[in-house]
Amino acid sequence: MNRGQLLGNWHVLRGRVQEQWGKLTNADLDVIEGRYDQLVGRLEQAYGKARDQIEKDVDRWLKSVEMDVA
Repeated sequence: MNRGQLLGNWHVLRGRVQEQWGKLTNADLDVIEGRYDQLVGRLEQAYGKARDQIEKDVDRWLKSVEMDVA
């Protein structure tokens, strides 16, 4: 799954995102609405990691859920 597919599959992935990154609130997920940049930004704030590390983590996670959503 690529970054663009996150938006198209948000209704399926929203719960999985919250399972993976438990510090994200429902309000955060409402703001993110499947947008990659919003997800990365909220994760940066919640976890205090560097943006490049968050992007790697998200991209790795997207690849891991690709088969489940397809």
